[in-house]
Amino acid sequence: MIEDKELYAKAKKAAINAYAPYSHFKVGAALLCDSGNIYTGVNIENSSYGATICAERSALSVAVGAGEKKFIKIAVASSQGEAWPCGICRQVLLEFSDKNNPMKIITGTDENSLEIYDIEKLLFKGFRLEKR
Repeated sequence: MIEDKELYAKAKKAAINAYAPYSHFKVGAALLCDSGNIYTGVNIENSSYGATICAERSALSVAVGAGEKKFIKIAVASSQGEAWPCGICRQVLLEFSDKNNPMKIITGTDENSLEIYDIEKLLFKGFRLEKR
């Protein structure tokens, strides 16, 4: 399995391609799937701020579009160091997190200063609808 530092490096590399003409805060995400595949995503800003897409949801969308549904961990990196998932991203990530083996969120200022948390710690009492 890929090491946390390697996954973070992939997120950092992805951030280069972010579209952030307003905030200049480029973010990249690298999502490790249960299959071993890794999908990256970037933030894509828009003049209509509500239409902005975060890097985490960008990576998740690509992975789900490729047929992936089980995720182990996601690394998030920015052009300016540490970047934590926003509330919406935390809820979306929780949707795909295994209750018995929660998804890990990895971020930090660089590969040598990483912080790692279970998604459930970052989204205290996040909700899940019952799947039918």
